[in-house]
Amino acid sequence: MTITTLDTPSAKPLLDWYDRHHRELPWRVSPGMAARGVKADPYRVWLSEVMLQQTTVQAVKPYFERFLQRWPEVTDLAAAENDAVMAAWAGLGYYARARNLKKCAEAVANEHGGVFPDTEEGLKSLPGIGDYTAAAVAAIAFNRQAAVMDGNVERVISRLYAIATPLPAAKPAMKLKVALLTPVDRPGDFAQAMMDLGATICTPKRPACSLCPFRGACEALKLSDPELFPVKAAKKEKPVRYGAAFIAVTGDGEILLRRRIDSGLLGGMTEVPTTAWTARIDGETSARAAPFEAAWQASGTVIHVFTHFELRLSIWRAAIAAKVSTNDGWWEPVTNLEAQALPTIMKKAIAAAIPLAFKTSKG
Repeated sequence: MTITTLDTPSAKPLLDWYDRHHRELPWRVSPGMAARGVKADPYRVWLSEVMLQQTTVQAVKPYFERFLQRWPEVTDLAAAENDAVMAAWAGLGYYARARNLKKCAEAVANEHGGVFPDTEEGLKSLPGIGDYTAAAVAAIAFNRQAAVMDGNVERVISRLYAIATPLPAAKPAMKLKVALLTPVDRPGDFAQAMMDLGATICTPKRPACSLCPFRGACEALKLSDPELFPVKAAKKEKPVRYGAAFIAVTGDGEILLRRRIDSGLLGGMTEVPTTAWTARIDGETSARAAPFEAAWQASGTVIHVFTHFELRLSIWRAAIAAKVSTNDGWWEPVTNLEAQALPTIMKKAIAAAIPLAFKTSKG
């Protein structure tokens, strides 16, 4: 492993920068708020960190605010119906996070009296909390000296130390560097400062190095172009999978929906009938696989990119006079689709067959 070494810089310039330039976020206790005695709420910190995994701040904000309105405390979320939580999460993607969110809330409520553990190890004992989330909640909510490393922090660290080892192999070395940098005093602010620095100054393209509090210590800036870091291993080409989705609509404006099994991809979410595609195998793409006989009409193809594969669904639409009896699913008014736990791929499929479906939905 090739790493350019330098003495660990002081965290003070970064914390001074954070005091002046921190982002105002709905889940954050800012330095000014902390000075007035406001304490971080572990529930809000945990909820935001789970939502922010592989999702942007701007996408998360409205979801976070809606969750807090419906379930202001972790005990409220623990008592919520699973379907309600999945419906509220719909559109954020990576739906295993929502299932684990509910399980974690139940564990905190039922096994810890509604109080989150205040150490990394205690937090990692909860369902769905791994190394990153445990470190983030421990640092931000409980001011523990934990090494927090998300994608933004990886970028800052890789440039600060000119780490030439490609990701993901470089992650253990990066985390050691973060641990050395993290101060005993204000570790939560330090973690958030590193995230803000990566999001606003040390950006993937055209970083604003002249404004960076670490500019005097940054090895990438001294030696080469910071945009060359982090070094990433060559990406494997994603496989393409095929399947079909069937949108049946009655004369009364009801659509056939069903619920996916709890485990696996999109587990527990609502869907229109589809063929048996997975990340590894193709499903049938023709109308022969429809859930019942009808005058199915081709309505184009929709494409959706998952983490490990690309899915191409052939869309089939049938206008039927009345509801068909089925043991697998239910008929839902098109005007109520926004209230359903429909993942993005299913919304795309429905919109391909019924272009105004989500414009007329009540929400």
